[in-house]
Amino acid sequence: MARIAESATIALDLGDRVVAVTVRRSALAKRTAIRIDPLRGAVLVLPPRASRADAERFLLAHRAWVAERLDRLPAAQSLAPGQRVDILGEPHVIRHCPAARRGVWIEGGELCVSGLAEQVPRRVTAFLRNQAKAIIARHVGELSARLGRRSGRLTIRDTRSRWGSCSSRGDLSFSWRLVMAPEWVLAYVVAHELAHLVEMNHSPAFWNVVASLSPDAARARGWLKRHGAGLHLIG
Repeated sequence: MARIAESATIALDLGDRVVAVTVRRSALAKRTAIRIDPLRGAVLVLPPRASRADAERFLLAHRAWVAERLDRLPAAQSLAPGQRVDILGEPHVIRHCPAARRGVWIEGGELCVSGLAEQVPRRVTAFLRNQAKAIIARHVGELSARLGRRSGRLTIRDTRSRWGSCSSRGDLSFSWRLVMAPEWVLAYVVAHELAHLVEMNHSPAFWNVVASLSPDAARARGWLKRHGAGLHLIG
């Protein structure tokens, strides 16, 4: 029985195009399943004993579903002049201002960027990261004071698998892309991670702490479920 390496891919012919399906074997999987990841595309999850032939048969049987779901994915968006980018949920159009000497600034609903045109995406990204750090740091300070707990080091990253994390030492890490979400969503993610300073788990006690810090917790989780993948396609 031919087996598939965990890092393997299978080419799937969808008729109008051929896509590479990432194959992941899971010791916990009871059956073969496929999901659509906004960044990696189609991902096939196999139980331990599934063969390559099993995987290929499953993909052929589900290729119409794969094609439909891939077509639903939002298109990637650059941070080039003329594109729209949300800052705390408010839309801003990126405008290139080559003659200005102000760096990057917000003016009249636009995100203005000076310098060379080819530098615009990089400068916009840097601006958004800095904004994210300042806004998240403010929420960390306010909410940790309410908890009566001190957090550790704050780091801003471009994480793909999670929006934030809290280590056992209280060090915090957040995705800079949260700055594109509404502020009440960003505040929820901060509250979620700070709640781990009290409960390093996801027990009912943990969720009670989250609720005490973020009255919009349920609504924020719903927003991230619906729109979070799109934030990873920007830039």
